[in-house]
Amino acid sequence: MSSRIKIFTGNANPELAKRICRYLEEPLGNAVVRQFADGEIMVEISENIRGADTFVIQPTCKPGNTNLMEMLILIDALKRASAWRITAVIPYFGYARQDRKVAPRAPITAKLVADLITVAGASRVLTMDLHAGQIQGFFDIPVDHLYAAPVLLNELRKMNLGETVVVSPDAGGVERARAFAKRLGAGLAIIDKRRTGPNVSEVMNIVGNVQGKAAVVVDDMIDTAGTLVQGLEALIAAGAGPVYACAAHPVFSGPAVKRITESPVDKVIVTDSIPLGEEAAQCPKIVQLSVDELLGEAIERIHNNESVSSLFI
Repeated sequence: MSSRIKIFTGNANPELAKRICRYLEEPLGNAVVRQFADGEIMVEISENIRGADTFVIQPTCKPGNTNLMEMLILIDALKRASAWRITAVIPYFGYARQDRKVAPRAPITAKLVADLITVAGASRVLTMDLHAGQIQGFFDIPVDHLYAAPVLLNELRKMNLGETVVVSPDAGGVERARAFAKRLGAGLAIIDKRRTGPNVSEVMNIVGNVQGKAAVVVDDMIDTAGTLVQGLEALIAAGAGPVYACAAHPVFSGPAVKRITESPVDKVIVTDSIPLGEEAAQCPKIVQLSVDELLGEAIERIHNNESVSSLFI
């Protein structure tokens, strides 16, 4: 076991890495991560990390390919510099939506990325709110899977919503919504929908009683916000109000922010697993909370070989 801890980051979310370092009272590792003129990624570790317990904080958010390669090359550099242990801290695990074959000759990119991280030299993985829990099994190294629920729930409790119903945006998210509802002492509802294509869905009806209640739609990520806005409109039509949404990962692709701004939602609560773009940061309906303490506490416990199971709620 090494008593030295070193934390490094690429260019995906350096502000989150700095906040985690402040929580841990550790300096951010000295590394240069930049691109050659042709777009290839170059990494230089500018300090001695031989025998150190190292952590690479890098969500694989947009641009996903670049951020993924930065993480892989950082891990390779640390491995070749004789780091004692390398933990890939991935607040947002990209390519997770293709976690099984849904059509003939389709890839399983979540497994491919898991293999790449392992082969690059990672000793273990720390991630948060995977799109599908079974992705943990795609790795041949230990995986610590955290949830942003404690951070999101704390904010919801502060809002004093009164009689509340937690809403799952689809059948696959019922377990997550049920956990939120249990901790809030709220009811549970489900949006029954049919997906007609990638990023396209059609809301069918609401399963559960939402009449006259504050509704909170809970999901792991918000991408284009098309599904979210349709669900919010269906909840309003069913008599719910006010309506809120919360998600761990603010992917916010394409027209997402515009849709949220024009939607009937009162507030969208997200975390800083992915940095907000300028448009999203200026949207008054979007509130971003930090998961620096959650990830920082997990990193500290991993470094000290302590249990992190109490964080898995």
